[in-house]
Amino acid sequence: MDNNPSSFPSKTGDPAMTMTTADYIRLEEEYGARNYQPLDVVLTRGQGIWVWDVEGNRYLDCLSAYSAVNQGHCHPKIVETLMTQAQRLTLTSRAFRNDQLGLFYKEICGLTDSHMVLPMNSGAEAVESVIKAVRKWGYRVKGVPEGQAEIIVFSNNFHGRTITIVGFSTEEQYRDGYSPFTPGFRIVPFGDYAAVEQAVTPNTVAILIEPIQGEGGIIIPPAGYMSKARALCDREGVVLILDEIQTGLGRTGKMLAEEHEGIVADLTLIGKALSGGCYPISAVLSNKAVLGVFQPGDHGSTYGGNPLACAVARTAMRVLVEEDLIGNSARLGPYFMEQLAGIKSPHVKEVRGRGLMIGVELYPDAGGARHFCEKLKARGLLCKETHENIIRFAPPLVITKDDIDWALERIEYVLKT
Repeated sequence: MDNNPSSFPSKTGDPAMTMTTADYIRLEEEYGARNYQPLDVVLTRGQGIWVWDVEGNRYLDCLSAYSAVNQGHCHPKIVETLMTQAQRLTLTSRAFRNDQLGLFYKEICGLTDSHMVLPMNSGAEAVESVIKAVRKWGYRVKGVPEGQAEIIVFSNNFHGRTITIVGFSTEEQYRDGYSPFTPGFRIVPFGDYAAVEQAVTPNTVAILIEPIQGEGGIIIPPAGYMSKARALCDREGVVLILDEIQTGLGRTGKMLAEEHEGIVADLTLIGKALSGGCYPISAVLSNKAVLGVFQPGDHGSTYGGNPLACAVARTAMRVLVEEDLIGNSARLGPYFMEQLAGIKSPHVKEVRGRGLMIGVELYPDAGGARHFCEKLKARGLLCKETHENIIRFAPPLVITKDDIDWALERIEYVLKT
């Protein structure tokens, strides 16, 4: 690596002051790993539902950083907490206790009706942690023979990008070139209850499922599917794990998406909006039976449960409740979907979603969702394609009806042209 002082900005001037969108993109292309294909917009500022690029153009954000900024960009209360805590104490590691962790535990348990919490930093870390927990539970509590534990997962799933997780993905690109993979996973079709039932064996320790498949294209299982899965787990002595990293914390119009079918998971994974997009934090929420298998030294994280993350999360959770953002999602989500479904476009195959988590699936002959997202960008609205033919709309939960109407005008124009 070149550490020559000439490689760094001078003290007398910041080069960003004179750079254009093309300049920034050129830097990314020259120095960055090319594992993303973002839209060609370079953002520099955000507030609420709006973001601005380096040229001063304003856009309505309809992706919310994959539902990480449910509370809106740079929410003033969350930012204030971030700044205050950053000047007091940021990190202790788990070698010592800090004055934010216990309060975070108590408040998140009260908010989600959980009994025990394991704090981590990213969604993928939470998934890896829960895989370890249920395997140990299977061996220590259920009595599964060592090395034989199985976890049932689902086609079209998305739980992260680690080697273990991509090993049970059904998306070929996510797996290509990364084998050998971790064994112990059985993949069944999403939405097919009979297939889940048939996949359960005496060695099954858990079912890991997204209540709505977000990255998979806003795929909602049939009514009653989750409650049947809950009953199956109870009957067979299997742990039900819900990955609510995208669906949780108000996105679907409930605090947790599991509430739509009146069930309670044994383990729930949350992240993203847990900090309102201001700092990485995730959590495994659990009954005491499963996380209780961990003893000191079994698992850890230097940054997990750090005071800065916990303080930010505590404020982010309060904002969700005090500003009724979950109710706003429940009220405006159906309106947004109704209006989208009413757009007479030859390109639209289906509109589906729950709360403010909405997918518009296009017919294959529409030419793919990417160019529609590019056209929407040109008209001041940012969204992202998934699975080639699906456009996701997931604005911050602070959005208003007037804002949605503003977006709909642009969406209708683009879908009709």
